[in-house]
Amino acid sequence: MSHDLAWLAGKTVLVAGGRVSGLATVGPLLDLGAQVIVTDSDPAAVEKARGLGVGGIRQGDFLADDTAFDGVALVVTSPGLRPDSPLLAAAAARGIPIWGDVELSWRIDRVGLYGPPTQWLVVTGTNGKTTTTSMLASILDAAGLASAACGNIGLPILDALRSTPHPAVLAVELSSFQLFWAPSVHPSAGVVLNIAEDHLDWHGGMDGYVESKSRALTGGVAVVGLDDARAAALGPTASADRVVGFRLGEPSRNELGIVDGRLVDNAFGSAVDLLSVGDVVPAGPAGLMDALASAALARSVGVPPESVAEGLRTYEVGPHRAAVVRTVGGVTFIDDSKATNPHAARSSLLAHDRVVWIAGGLLKGASVDELVAEVAPRLVAAVVIGRDGTQIAQALARHAPDVPVATYPLRDDAGVTHVAEDADVVMRGAVRDAARRAEPGDTVLLAPAAASLDMFVDYGHRGDSFAEAVRSLDAAEIGSTGGNS
Repeated sequence: MSHDLAWLAGKTVLVAGGRVSGLATVGPLLDLGAQVIVTDSDPAAVEKARGLGVGGIRQGDFLADDTAFDGVALVVTSPGLRPDSPLLAAAAARGIPIWGDVELSWRIDRVGLYGPPTQWLVVTGTNGKTTTTSMLASILDAAGLASAACGNIGLPILDALRSTPHPAVLAVELSSFQLFWAPSVHPSAGVVLNIAEDHLDWHGGMDGYVESKSRALTGGVAVVGLDDARAAALGPTASADRVVGFRLGEPSRNELGIVDGRLVDNAFGSAVDLLSVGDVVPAGPAGLMDALASAALARSVGVPPESVAEGLRTYEVGPHRAAVVRTVGGVTFIDDSKATNPHAARSSLLAHDRVVWIAGGLLKGASVDELVAEVAPRLVAAVVIGRDGTQIAQALARHAPDVPVATYPLRDDAGVTHVAEDADVVMRGAVRDAARRAEPGDTVLLAPAAASLDMFVDYGHRGDSFAEAVRSLDAAEIGSTGGNS
């Protein structure tokens, strides 16, 4: 497929969405000679766009103008906009091509606007994307490669491509939304870590969600998580030149796995030893799978095993992703606020033998019964918070009736949910209660299995609130209710 972009010179490009990823397209579009208009529902975003020297208009005003699309040759959309959104539906009805910012980034990279085309190593999946991408970035850095972690992890891909030195390799985290809007992307290697129900309303069902994820497997090497049935099923149908897998067990040919407590590559070598399981952080099955996935991607582009080992050993867990906050009175407190669905919480819970679980928030229609039934033997106690905390408490009553449960709902007056101080008060109470129920050797784990927006600004605020509450604890508060009593 030709990625020639010379046709954009002098043409009008509408950027739908004036947040970080949308605004990152403005400079490159101007470099291509396009005339740029940014539209957003937020007036502040429109003003930011105007500050970059391009046109800016509120989305409602744009749609109200019957002639607004006249002369628009291309729409570049932010990933969160659905195809049936009024703006994109109107563009499609007029036959105007619609690209995501990732699609634009790929095409700009292919034509070498800012330097030689880079190798893209794409990471997607329902859970573990950011940890895997960050591990991969650490490995690439250990190998001495000019590289950057970008995409859904925070740094727009176009900003990475414009950086100095120009990267040779990109560790690209992509969501299902971003992949949907980027049909031309064929990475050097791409991984689908796992697939669980998520964003089904956006994609119109599970089939659409899986289809978007599978676009990561259309390049040189496709990597799939073999311990996840849905991800593993994508391997035989992947259009990549080569398919490899990773598993927590002993690897067969074309797989990475674990043998006698060591991570082993049997795909890009024969039983190549990488490093000890004990060197991988975060510990537990999820951390090990992310490490194997990142190793597979790195090895696919020739990174030597010693650099894989060094990168994984020096990797530091990011905030709110199974990060140890503090150990006090023999009890370890872990912030995994990023576990915003049951699938992510499962991985976190299974990493510990005895857990006082802090959970709750917005379940978004997800069921927690299967999760609770599986992890019940590990639970010392549970403290539930938030709007849907009652549903988690009810699941615990059904599947773990011997586990003590405390409920800390957020005060809700006349339908108005209170955040900030109220949420922090609730979290402090929940943490103190959890600490009283723990004994030395236990883990108090914030793994909510739910979204945060019922109480907090975002999952980061929730994790910060938890960490602040933990730091205020006194050792005398540990186990003051007699552990499990």
